[in-house]
Amino acid sequence: MKRWSITLGSVSGIVVRVHMTFFLLLAWIGTVLWFAKGPAAAIDGVVFVLFLFGCVVLHELGHAFAARRYGIGTRDITLLPIGGLASLDRMPEDPAQEVVVALAGPAVNIVIAALLFLVVGAQVDTSGLEGFGAGATSFIGRLATVNLVLAVFNLIPAFPMDGGRILRALLGFTMSRAKATRIAARIGQGLAVIFAFLGLMGNPILILIAIFIFFAASAEAYSASIHDFARGRSVAEAMITQFEVLPKQASLDDAAKLLLATTQQEFPVVDDAKHLVGFVTRASLIETLQTNTGAVPIDSAVVRDVATVTTRTSLENTVALLEQRAAPAVAVLAESGRLVGYVTLENLAEFFMVRSAGGLEHPNAATFKK
Repeated sequence: MKRWSITLGSVSGIVVRVHMTFFLLLAWIGTVLWFAKGPAAAIDGVVFVLFLFGCVVLHELGHAFAARRYGIGTRDITLLPIGGLASLDRMPEDPAQEVVVALAGPAVNIVIAALLFLVVGAQVDTSGLEGFGAGATSFIGRLATVNLVLAVFNLIPAFPMDGGRILRALLGFTMSRAKATRIAARIGQGLAVIFAFLGLMGNPILILIAIFIFFAASAEAYSASIHDFARGRSVAEAMITQFEVLPKQASLDDAAKLLLATTQQEFPVVDDAKHLVGFVTRASLIETLQTNTGAVPIDSAVVRDVATVTTRTSLENTVALLEQRAAPAVAVLAESGRLVGYVTLENLAEFFMVRSAGGLEHPNAATFKK
């Protein structure tokens, strides 16, 4: 997602980005309103959407600052055509804390609306709900009203929306987090189907929201299952131990030959002492080859922001590192600092499927050759 996003700036260390597709939304809204109501309505509609998405950023910052209260960081906030997405390192495990974090976003919209109604003197104006916010009445009134609608809409129990997260947290008081997530995800997917049906009546944005909810709910349910499965296990049970490495003196051609000769998608790069330098992934290799010759040193394609753990690290913490860092792998090091294995989301999925099917009765058998 970062490759297609533009950085707008940062707030309290949280990077704010806008996805390129957001500009397509603005162009579409401006074009539709221009032909339907003229240039004045087009300008009004585009400006209204920009102000509205400014409120969306504040909504996501509400989540981020509430999460920070519990020691949870936020990597960035990305504006998408369907809304904002705050990339929290994780959601709180404690249900009460998750309720606070989930409620923080809608609470910001309610505060914005209250300020506009009480301080500025705005009046309820539902014309902002039609025509992409281009109405003939008060701009501030429309903005205040839409903030109220945003708060209510986000509280719909469609996981992983805010209301769905609150539902998951409430269920978590009486059952495991994984089970609560599965139930909330099924409810969210059911509501997504309803949203899609309603969207077919003439609201394409609702269809996009339905698609996002459906697949995001599946991803969150799977992630919760992986975390639940990893609890109490060691990373040594699941790490890849048979793999090819690249010396730091290798060239892009050397990496390309290994990519073609093996089934690995990522290659550790090590120095002469077998200490990790970083990883070369298929994506980073192909991208670098597009602008360089094969004789160029591998250094230009190395991904260095890779987390490291020891063989004694819990598998659950390793999963969290993979998700938080969005890195190609987590490297497993011996006490000497020598690379002895690594873990990827792909091989974790394989480990999860094999163990769930009853395989690998002995931990030492958990070796995956990629």
